Amino acid sequence: MISCHVRYEIDPTKIQQFDHYARLWMPLVEKFGGIHHGYFLPAEGKNYEAFAIFSFPSLAAYEDYRQQSLNDQDCMAAFAYAEQHNIVQKVERQFMRPVLA
Repeated sequence: MISCHVRYEIDPTKIQQFDHYARLWMPLVEKFGGIHHGYFLPAEGKNYEAFAIFSFPSLAAYEDYRQQSLNDQDCMAAFAYAEQHNIVQKVERQFMRPVLA
């Protein structure tokens, strides 16, 4: 299993729009065989950082999801929403191997 930790720099005046964007993506990751562990939005501290964590069975499965998302209507609508509202300024991805009980 591989987990993707995503760090977003967001416009702090658009947290509600980012919340909507996050809610669009959670079922889409699962649609392509992933497990979404949630988005984490600012509450205290830095008001411009948000995070997400999701897992796929392998890095190859993640790459398949990324490729398929480029042609999926629901994914394209989510990408368009983020661009239209200009909510994401920067995205950083890091891949990790989880240690589970």
